[in-house]
Amino acid sequence: MKKVRIIGAGLAGSEAAWQCARRVIAVELFEMRPVRTTPAHQTDDFAELVCSNSLKSESENTAPWLLKEEMRRAGSLLLEIARETAVPAGHALAVDRAEFSRKVTEAISRDPLITIRREEVTAVEAGQLTIITTGPLTSDALSREIVRLSLDPSRAGVPAPHNLYFYDSISPIVEADSIDMSKVYLAARYDKGSADYINCPMSKDEYDKFYDALLAAQSVEQKDWETLNYFESCLPIEEIARRGRDTLRFGPMKPVGLKDPRTGRIPYAAVQLRQENLRADSYNLVGFQNHLKFGEQAHVLSLIPGLESARFLRFGQIHRNTYINAPALLNPTLQMKAHPYVLFAGQICGVEGYVESIATGLMAGVNAAALATGGEPVPPPRATAFGSLVHYITQAESKNFQPANITFDLLPALETPVRDRKERHRQQCAVALSEFDGWYSRCIGQTADPSLPHPSQQVRLAGGPGRSG
Repeated sequence: MKKVRIIGAGLAGSEAAWQCARRVIAVELFEMRPVRTTPAHQTDDFAELVCSNSLKSESENTAPWLLKEEMRRAGSLLLEIARETAVPAGHALAVDRAEFSRKVTEAISRDPLITIRREEVTAVEAGQLTIITTGPLTSDALSREIVRLSLDPSRAGVPAPHNLYFYDSISPIVEADSIDMSKVYLAARYDKGSADYINCPMSKDEYDKFYDALLAAQSVEQKDWETLNYFESCLPIEEIARRGRDTLRFGPMKPVGLKDPRTGRIPYAAVQLRQENLRADSYNLVGFQNHLKFGEQAHVLSLIPGLESARFLRFGQIHRNTYINAPALLNPTLQMKAHPYVLFAGQICGVEGYVESIATGLMAGVNAAALATGGEPVPPPRATAFGSLVHYITQAESKNFQPANITFDLLPALETPVRDRKERHRQQCAVALSEFDGWYSRCIGQTADPSLPHPSQQVRLAGGPGRSG
């Protein structure tokens, strides 16, 4: 039986390590922090969330719900911990990011089958069973090693498409007691879920003043070697604003469905703040990622009603996100085509989003465990959220490949068309879960541990002392 080497203890790596260990597979989990830090991380904990603290919708029969339901049936550790550390967020699953990371670190560290190595990995042996889960902030040295692994031997050393990158941003976080609550109101959009969001309403004059200041603000200077290539669904607010005066009002400042209970009217524009932690002493500005200088942010954001005297715990930032050209390099089992003992998971494999990263980590862990015991990994069915996600990242057009979140657009159409959107989505979810249960039962059949839960059973945290090396 082979030992599995996992590089990176983020969301995907932590989930992959757990999935291997619960199949009685020994794991070496490498994490370079704190030996080497990154531009975005603030702690040494595993599975640190560096952007939003939201794991998306919990509304039944939505695409994010479907992916999470498949993960629950497969016994996802991180999803369980996310629900244990949830904070109020309307119909979304949001977590106390510090408590979430702490609990993940604790659970992984105490598992006797997982040995933790706090060191940077710069070389990968193609014959060693390895899962690379280093995420969007992969070190330069390991990035070069991934490029080496991506060389096409059939083309006499000519590289196949390898690393791509885009630029991702981090939203600001403000102290709760510095918000002027007399100028804001609590509400969820369309009253969907509980009223957990703080809403800062704007009149037209207030919006125009904010918009003009935002366009006039100075951005962080672009370095000579950088070509800014933003991910379209995570644009900085100043980039959105440059597309037209009203673009923010149709994006992160959309007021639709946010009726102010004090006036009975929908404001001209609105900024939403979401709770950051269980103590409710900090809130993040939803969708307000930006690339402005910190002093400029302080000025522009103070123009938002209720935030005139706000104290910011973190300003918006921007960092490079690295990912491989998965359609050129990976099979639907997340194995490299040229090196079947090397798997990728998480954002580096071409998915976007926390839940998607955890899901691919889960799949990679299941597949690596099968390889470790001499089995053959089984790709998830195309009709499932798991299958649709890996189908996209392995079958998309490689020349223009961009990361994707889970959406119904990725799932196959029903055999019999259904016009009503809600009913269509309900039927797609029913088909997906039925297919998923069959697939996961086959995966369990390959494991060395007969005690693994079958679909719909809850995962239990492992006990026992861990080891660190």
